[in-house]
Amino acid sequence: MQSIEEKRIYGDRQGALEAYVSSSIGVVRVRVADDTVGEFGLCDRCTARDIASTDGAVAVATDEDVRLIERTDPTGNEGVTDATVSDAGFGPAVAVGADDTGLIAAGPDGEVARLPTTSVSDATDAEWTPLETDDVATVRAIDGDLVGTDAGVYRVHDGGLDHAGLTDVHDVSAAGVPLAGTEDGLYKLGNGWMEVLEGEFETVAADPQSEPGRLARANAVSGETIYAYDPDDESWMAYDHSTDPIVGVGYGRTVYAVTERGTFLSATPEDDTGSWRSRTLGVGDVTGLAIPTPK
Repeated sequence: MQSIEEKRIYGDRQGALEAYVSSSIGVVRVRVADDTVGEFGLCDRCTARDIASTDGAVAVATDEDVRLIERTDPTGNEGVTDATVSDAGFGPAVAVGADDTGLIAAGPDGEVARLPTTSVSDATDAEWTPLETDDVATVRAIDGDLVGTDAGVYRVHDGGLDHAGLTDVHDVSAAGVPLAGTEDGLYKLGNGWMEVLEGEFETVAADPQSEPGRLARANAVSGETIYAYDPDDESWMAYDHSTDPIVGVGYGRTVYAVTERGTFLSATPEDDTGSWRSRTLGVGDVTGLAIPTPK
């Protein structure tokens, strides 16, 4: 088996970007260009529960703290194991996300708080502010101003959390049209939550550059089936099948995904048949994928 630290052949290509994969042994940074995977390596050793991209950094929920990894230029000459990592002072976290005002994190006891920055350099001087609510259950996912819990979806509003409906939510996506994957279906937010697919949905994602009010690229995972959104007829189609659960989906020039066992997938551009290239990263117990918008 090839080492996780082994360098991969990777030429500077237009459209190159970095993907960050969270796992039980740490965060793996993967350099990709279109559907080609370049070098990859462990850039922070920790027990990572969740991961999210921000304007200034990649935020990681760990057993010790929320950690911020400074982003680098994926076309530069820095080694993948070189990274500036800072603790944000939240404490143990199970989920992390970001909205227009800063970071949002959740602890194992259900506490949810906001940090008014996403900058590595500013994090040590900023303070976390708890988001008030009558009762928050176990937090499972955060994206934008949405917080997914076993008691439903909450929305961040005026320094607090308001319950916004549904129950038993596994994952949420805020870009374009809000989505929620629950124990019994995939829902989108319109005039209230509307079910679009039946079944248990563990992972949902949409292109973060989607225009407000519409979906361009979006995916949802139910068991072994991966669904892709077709904006032309506004429908969801079964795109592919995977025997290894997919725990994260991200977007660049193409669509990327990562499985629980550490296989990194890149969709073949201009191919709507469900064709993927795959690369084993050498880690297990993967918990998420974050792909920042290129600088």
